[in-house]
Amino acid sequence: MRCARLRPPSRETGVEIYVEVSFIMGLRKLALLGICLGVAASAAPSVRAQSCTASQAAAVECFVANAVTTKITSPRYGMTLPQFEAYGVAVSLIVQTHHSYLLLTGAASAISDAMPPTNANGSANQSAQDLAVSQMVNAAAAGGFVTPPTGTTVQDLQWFTLDLVTAMNDNEGMLQMLTPGVGLRMIDSYIVTGTSNGTVNWTQVDSNLSTAVDNLMSAGLMKLPATHTTAQVKTLVNSVAQAIYAYKVSTNRTTL
Repeated sequence: MRCARLRPPSRETGVEIYVEVSFIMGLRKLALLGICLGVAASAAPSVRAQSCTASQAAAVECFVANAVTTKITSPRYGMTLPQFEAYGVAVSLIVQTHHSYLLLTGAASAISDAMPPTNANGSANQSAQDLAVSQMVNAAAAGGFVTPPTGTTVQDLQWFTLDLVTAMNDNEGMLQMLTPGVGLRMIDSYIVTGTSNGTVNWTQVDSNLSTAVDNLMSAGLMKLPATHTTAQVKTLVNSVAQAIYAYKVSTNRTTL
């Protein structure tokens, strides 16, 4: 695993890590370093030199300030420098979580695999992928599957996942081989079969997805955390289906 500068499109890549999915737990430690390198602070290092050890947040701010000073990265997502600094601290908190961090990382790899930032004809469409990320993170947060750590917001979770997805988009075909997006493609298969003459019968799709979840549960292929219910999973799956459909419409794709 190595840190790498990724392609410089309209926004700088905030998570400067090259993701090797098979070592997901190793990614957690490397992500803290790589993401912090990609998150900027507003002040020069000398300004913060006397407070760098005051707290974990101060340490992160000083560390990323050096990254900005040496031109490793710059603010993105329309943030002001103070907002970008706060986001850097938020990222350091997110990567210290457990289930939220892992779920967002898994979602990022699935989206990068099954929902690339391109149209069906191969032309770029970053906004379609970005919207899918935001919709899925919102759905996961609404259902309690991911929880912003104290001091962070759902918006921070969205930006964090967008950063991961952007990094994973440059994977040299490895994600296609590992197929982390198989779950999204399975959900899409129900959308495809529920579509007639270009119109989706969402009542049918939601019913079939509900049955699919029940079957996976009864077969032992899907197991729930003690804090969640089957109904919550079904709601999440239905929301993901809506995000997939919006992505397909935007990119003119018939399937993922």
